[in-house]
Amino acid sequence: MRFASLGSGSEGNALLISSAADSGAAGTHVMLDCGFNIRETERRLARLALLPSDINGIVVTHEHADHVGGVFKFARRHRIPVWLSFGTFQSARSDSKDVMLHFCRDAELFSIGELELSPYTVPHDAREPLQFVASDGQVRLGVLTDAGHATPHMISALGGCDALMLECNHDRQLLAQSVYPPSLKQRIGGIYGHLANETAGDILSRLDRSRLQTVVGAHLSKQNNTPELARAAISAALKGASTEVMIACQEQGFDWVRV
Repeated sequence: MRFASLGSGSEGNALLISSAADSGAAGTHVMLDCGFNIRETERRLARLALLPSDINGIVVTHEHADHVGGVFKFARRHRIPVWLSFGTFQSARSDSKDVMLHFCRDAELFSIGELELSPYTVPHDAREPLQFVASDGQVRLGVLTDAGHATPHMISALGGCDALMLECNHDRQLLAQSVYPPSLKQRIGGIYGHLANETAGDILSRLDRSRLQTVVGAHLSKQNNTPELARAAISAALKGASTEVMIACQEQGFDWVRV
């Protein structure tokens, strides 16, 4: 199994998960979220040697524009089915005409081709937000972005993964000192906002990491975080383990990573 990012941050998010071992090999390709317009999504897919016709399904975490903004237009153009929670559908349904929809919810596993996805709920200021663990039957990739705080359910869902994409949205001190209005600071740093570096590190330290090979820090704020601070928080939580640490960026995401 492999995964790669088209971009990660407040200007747009999309993660590719593939059961194919190498580029050009047959397999299932799933896109998790799509916050870019059609042309930009196609351009970024080409960078990963994929065509829109290679995508077997799109899975949506929640209705915020940086995650769902391009989903329905892209799915409609290329006739790709979409999976999302019913709450997300209710919030984003106005743009979903003529798209094949499937509903998913917490703890109910579903399959797209050779990939199995396990949804789990997270605390975020959206209608019915979900995050996902993906598996090809041999290895597991856990994804956690857009959550305000840690929950036991989240810790349980992400335990025992071979790779993890983990939100490191902001540094608390940088957020406090930023020019953002107080209401926005409160929203981002609140219990239904986004994960601070410190909180991401705490979550990582509480997980079963016995199989963990790779951690990718994701959804970094350009204004209120730095790759160095995010990497330091992840590395501290790993306590000297040989786990590879990467940081996703908004412009380039990251290239294919084999699990």
